[in-house]
Amino acid sequence: MLWLATVTANVCMWMNDVAAAWLMTQLTPNPVWVALVQTAATLPVFLLGIPSGAMADIVDRRHWFMFTQLWVAVTAVLLSVLAFSGALNAPLLLVLVFANGIGLAMRWPVFAAIVPELVPRSELTAALALNAIAMNASRIAGPILAGAILTGLGSAWVFGLNAALSLGAAAIIWQWKNTPRASALPGERFVGAMRVGVQYVRQSPGMRVVLLRIFVFFLHSTALLALMPLVAQGLSHGGAGIFTLLLACMGAGAVATALMLPRIRERFSRDDLVQYGSLLNALGTLVVALSPSLWITAPAMVLAGAGWISVANSLTLSAQLALPDWVRARGMSIYQTALMAGSAGGAALWGQVAGITSLRTSLLAAAATGLLMLVLLRKQRVQHLGEADLTPQRDVLKSPTAAPDVDPQAGPVMVTVEYDVDPQDEAAFAELMRESRRSRLQQGAISWGVFRDHANPRHWMEYYVDENWTEHLRRFDRITAVELALRDRRLGFHRGDGPPKVSRYVGQTVER
Repeated sequence: MLWLATVTANVCMWMNDVAAAWLMTQLTPNPVWVALVQTAATLPVFLLGIPSGAMADIVDRRHWFMFTQLWVAVTAVLLSVLAFSGALNAPLLLVLVFANGIGLAMRWPVFAAIVPELVPRSELTAALALNAIAMNASRIAGPILAGAILTGLGSAWVFGLNAALSLGAAAIIWQWKNTPRASALPGERFVGAMRVGVQYVRQSPGMRVVLLRIFVFFLHSTALLALMPLVAQGLSHGGAGIFTLLLACMGAGAVATALMLPRIRERFSRDDLVQYGSLLNALGTLVVALSPSLWITAPAMVLAGAGWISVANSLTLSAQLALPDWVRARGMSIYQTALMAGSAGGAALWGQVAGITSLRTSLLAAAATGLLMLVLLRKQRVQHLGEADLTPQRDVLKSPTAAPDVDPQAGPVMVTVEYDVDPQDEAAFAELMRESRRSRLQQGAISWGVFRDHANPRHWMEYYVDENWTEHLRRFDRITAVELALRDRRLGFHRGDGPPKVSRYVGQTVER
């Protein structure tokens, strides 16, 4: 049911993008304005991705998902009314495309977080491939539907149909009966949730590699989409139909590749797919730049679509496998922000290059940049992501109890853990402390440190600080199997008679 709602929502997205891009070519022939349609559509995701991810993690996901669809529907109604009245101009069109992008920015993180709730980990790869098929089937259906309406009726009718379909998707989402995430603790605060999400990703080496790869890939690959209306116009008999056909060819290449991904993954690693996919996309862009006819451009678009889905699916899967459920929407929103930052920046960049030089020069430069980045980033690998066990382990460790007079918002809370470590193990223990630092900060600590007793070299003390007592208790809800394994490794270095001594201190205000 949710997959069908996503297909519908994606069809609406592509219909809106196609109609807006084509309408802009009628409002102004300036390539900078045409490319800025892509920037306006993707920039909101860059600006609002992290806040929307935080919202998706702290509110009811069903209600939030439905609200995003209603937002898109209202925007489509405004576009349709203004287009029918003839009141749309280039700046106003960009503003409304930007508003539509806000809805997409709010929607994508919540759906990304929902998928792992609905399927087991063993089926996550197949589920993401199915989502890729939905995305790229809509890349075919949306432009074809929009192109047919553009040719026969005009952009205003495309926006009107978009509004109706968006309302239908909202009705489907309303029927979903999700299971609320149970916790005895109060919900996270908005700003704190964003801080923890950013902090988790900063402390994850794997996520940093994924963010770099997805940003760089979309920085150069988006040139083809951003400048496609001008490519279509430059071909013989170019028009809305040719524009639609080229987008459909790219979508067809992506869908065909997505259907074959299970068999492809048996032979190639995720890193291989990122490498080969980037190469295919760059080669497709190169051929489009040099192509004199539709008969060469269309197959090149199929090639570019195949490369695009190989890279996007592999990096999306790597990001999903690197995130535990409690921070998944926030982590995926940061991933989305990096993706859209590359897309928005690339659209503006290559549009400017096309305006200063020529369309062909801009596409050739984008293809060359893609090939250069392929060489420079070949050592930034993602295959190892997914090896860590991020299964929740909430009931394994008992959370501490506080005195009755401790305010849940009292803080900060400093926790100290004292270890007795054999001097022969100090190098290995120090290395383990580096892992502990990353783990403590990923779970929300605002500071961390380790000390060694000057008088007794065997005595080590680790400390970390949480924002308040509630946030300290929240880390017991967030613990996963990999954190438990790390805890067991720390205990393995302790040589004392009992377990390490743990003390908790609550910050106090001292009157002057």
